[in-house]
Amino acid sequence: MPVPKRKSARTVGRNRRAHWKAKVMKYTYCPNCGEPVLPHTVCPRCGYYRGIKIYITKFEKETEELLNE
Repeated sequence: MPVPKRKSARTVGRNRRAHWKAKVMKYTYCPNCGEPVLPHTVCPRCGYYRGIKIYITKFEKETEELLNE
């Protein structure tokens, strides 16, 4: 296994890691309910993605069960 011939200076490693920064998460707003959502994901509140209903949310299931009783 290769081993470094000489000890590398602290600044070399620190300069290499200078670009390891935490990025701010970008988000958009759901056109259906207005909830902030990560881009290219289904809205967890209403279950819509690009105007198409993808799944029934937990809240909708609960209200459906209460109405059926």
